[in-house]
Amino acid sequence: MRIGILGGTFDPIHLGHINPALDVKQQLNLDQVWLMPNHIPPHKNTTMVSSLHRLEMVKLVCEHYPEFQLCDIEIKRDTTSYSVTTLTLLTQQYPQYEFFFIMGMDSFIQLPLWYQWQSLFSLCHIALCQRPGWTIDTHSEMAKQLLLRQAYVSDNDQSKHGKIYRIDSQLIDISSTEIRQRLHQHTDTQSVLHPSTRAYIEQHQLYR
Repeated sequence: MRIGILGGTFDPIHLGHINPALDVKQQLNLDQVWLMPNHIPPHKNTTMVSSLHRLEMVKLVCEHYPEFQLCDIEIKRDTTSYSVTTLTLLTQQYPQYEFFFIMGMDSFIQLPLWYQWQSLFSLCHIALCQRPGWTIDTHSEMAKQLLLRQAYVSDNDQSKHGKIYRIDSQLIDISSTEIRQRLHQHTDTQSVLHPSTRAYIEQHQLYR
């Protein structure tokens, strides 16, 4: 199976996560996309709501999209979640699967700061979504990696890892931080949150 992996704090999960993941699944002909909420992310100090609430919001989204499946491997972990550790475990657990790690250009540019980032290329492909306002320095290490590893679905490449696929996605220029501000200020979030997420947030009075 060809599996996309989208990790994040999902605090809260929003259409800026959902829409690109659907685009990745379609353009790379994936069987599923696994949504993987973090418990203790290495690049953020804390989350605004509990792991339980974030997990439940992702579960609700998965119930509405048959393309998605919840992956709770990280949120059950009591230690910091490093992507290379998680992908090592997943490739051991599902050796027959081909994994595509989904990330935005903002994360891709920062990849050299990640723990053992080079090892990611021996575990998965990267599905790279361009985020509004983010460009890559043509002289940077990641520009070199992109030039070296860029691939296309039409290539019919048989490699199970190590390639970078650029995804043409209509991304929403919104962040979870901005959405939390809207919720706090009681301004409109209809265009950026799935109805199930809005209903859950309202029910539990989150981000107020």
